[in-house]
Order: sequence, then C-alpha cells, then structure tokens
Amino acid sequence: MVSSFPHSAVDLSAVRLEIRALEPQLVEWRRQLHQKPELGFQERLTAQLVSRKLQAWGIDHETGIAETGIVAIIQGNKPGGEKVLAIRADMDALPIQELNDVSYKSQHDGVMHACGHDGHTAIALGTAYHLHKHRHNLSGTVKIIFQPAEEGPGGAKPMIKQGVLKNPDVDAIIGLHLWNNLPLGTVGVRPGALMASVECFNCTILGQGGHGAMPHQTIDSIVVAAQVVNALQTIVARNVNPIDSAVVTVGELHAGTKLNVIADTARMSGTIRYFNPDLAGFFHQRVESIIAGVCQSHGAKYDLEYWNLYPPVINDAHMAELVRSVAAAVVETPLGIVPTCQTMGGEDMSFFLQEVPGCYFFLGAANPQKNLAYPHHHPRFDFDETALAMGVEIFVRCVEKFFDR
Repeated sequence: MVSSFPHSAVDLSAVRLEIRALEPQLVEWRRQLHQKPELGFQERLTAQLVSRKLQAWGIDHETGIAETGIVAIIQGNKPGGEKVLAIRADMDALPIQELNDVSYKSQHDGVMHACGHDGHTAIALGTAYHLHKHRHNLSGTVKIIFQPAEEGPGGAKPMIKQGVLKNPDVDAIIGLHLWNNLPLGTVGVRPGALMASVECFNCTILGQGGHGAMPHQTIDSIVVAAQVVNALQTIVARNVNPIDSAVVTVGELHAGTKLNVIADTARMSGTIRYFNPDLAGFFHQRVESIIAGVCQSHGAKYDLEYWNLYPPVINDAHMAELVRSVAAAVVETPLGIVPTCQTMGGEDMSFFLQEVPGCYFFLGAANPQKNLAYPHHHPRFDFDETALAMGVEIFVRCVEKFFDR
C-alpha cells in the first residue's frame, strides 16, 4: 500500500538519535513509576512525578482532572498550524502482588504495574519532553493526556466530561499499549476493531434449600446455575453470526456450604466480549432471557445485575494508516507490522475514539531471551525497556506527519 502521508521535512535520523539518547531517562522514569504503583483514581504519587517533570521543562499542564488526571499542552511555534492532535497514556496499576526479583520491584504491597502503564506514562513524558524542546518545528498543538483508572472503573469518560478534548478542540487522537503478545520490534495496528466491547454481569439464582437426601422438597440452585452456565454458551454458538467474534465467559460460580445440604442460592459472575458495535444491547437481552427461562422451568427466581463497561476500540482508517506508515519506518524488522493483531481484551481508549477519529495500536515488548514474555496481569509481568524509545519515536513521527498533511 502506498502511504497517503508525505514524509516530514524533519531529519528523521537525527530524531532517532536524539530519542535514543533519551533512553536512560525513559528507563529511569519507568522504574520510578514501577516502584510506586497506584490503583485507579489513586495515582497521586504518579501524577506528582508527571507534574514535576512537566513543570521543570516549562510545559503548560492542568492537574486534578478526574481526580488524578493531567493534560499537558504543547503549542507549536511554526506558523500556519491549527490542527490539534492528542496523545493518551494511562497511569494506573493492578491489585497484584509482584513476584519479580528486580531492583525496581513494587514497594507497594499488593499493587503492581502488571500491564505496562508505567511504560506508557514514561513514553508520554519522553514525547512531551522532545516535542516541547522542538516546538519550533511544530505547526500545531499537541495535547498529552495522562489518564487514571483504565483498569477500572474507567478514567477516560470522566476526563472527556471534564473537557480534555476541548479548548482547543482535538482533531484526532493516538495511543499505544506495550504488548507482550507481540515480540519486540513489531507493531500491531489495523483499521476498524482492535479491542472488544466489555460487558459484565452478576446473577444470583434464588432456589429453596434443604437436605441432600430429600431433593424433592427443594429447588436446587446449583442445578439451576449449572444449566444457566451451559445455556449461556449457546448465545455465541447459535445466536451470533459466525462471521462475528464474541465470547461469553462465566468466571465465578459460588454455591453451597456442606456436602449434604442443597444450596438455596448460587451466585455467578461473567463477562461478554465482542467487536461488532451493532451487537450492543443484544447480549443483555439474551443473557436475561436465558436465565429467566431456565429459572422458570425449575420454579426458581433470580436477581441479575448487568452493565456495559467499555465499548469496542474502533480505529479510524485514515489515522490507522498514519500510524502504520510511521511504525513501519521505526521498527524496521522482518516481522514489522502485524495488521491481524486483535484481542478480546477491552480498553477505555474506546471512549476517546467515539468522540474523535484516532488510532490505538500495540507496540511489541516481549523478549523471551531476557525472560520478558510473561502475559499481562501476571505477577511476573515485565517488558523489554528498549520499547520505550520506540514508542516515543513513533509518537513524535506521528505528530510531525499529522501536522504536515
């Protein structure tokens, strides 16, 4: 495919050398963040570090957005540019006890950066530093959004409600996720659906307990729940177009207290994932219909709580081509670009992409030779920090190309 984006007049080799010289600082910032992980909407130390750096560099920024979020604004000095490009990075960690034996191991008990958000924040800081230093080459405005609570309950929506895409109005947005499902030196980018919608449910089956030897006097909630679990699997198998990918998972099932007691209640929780936005609302209706039908057939009752967490991540085709064209020049490996990369994982970057055109992409960060290939959310998760400079370079080149269109 021939790129529709012209090459920037900026010396790209000089850009690469300068960013690679920044790599020790990127690693240092990432490790500082890794040692002080914080859960969603509690990223106070993280936000303080980000704000201190931005202030030291003279970058205008606003703090306290959606509790702990930050927006930095870099105004280009080159005349004739009115475009505004946003770059988004998430900052929160996970409630996981780290098992890595490294010098930068988490110092917060039971909390860990097990998904790479410390790297995302470091990359965004490096991008801010470089762009501000070279603002004379910029013909537009860059907004860098440091977002809290991606892992839940979601910081993108409240940041949007508080106006981070306004004043000045954002024309497009990009973001990346360090990705241990791809090797170092690759980029997963594609137009359309990249990540799935996330919907969740809690359900309590209300039966009638009794003696295990006298089931005829009971309504066995475990039997009902077991049939509900099996029946829910027919939604994807028989109600969804086979061309569409979808997943229904019951991840929790709790019932009973003793082997000879028939439980009066059974509680289950699960998640639904899909790419096609047209399926919004469909799964809620089918889940409740199946639960109601199974319960009615056994004389049981139920209590269902169902909610939509994140919509699917849908990339704009034009912005995806911009990222692809830039990334292909940055990674320069035989594997290079992976256009088939998708995941049923969810991301609240989706809310930004519902508001403005943009592209979210995966930056390969796994290196099995260094034992850096554990999956995301694993207590031994870590990534090859060489990816940090790659991320900064991709962002910087995307900015230049976006403004030069």
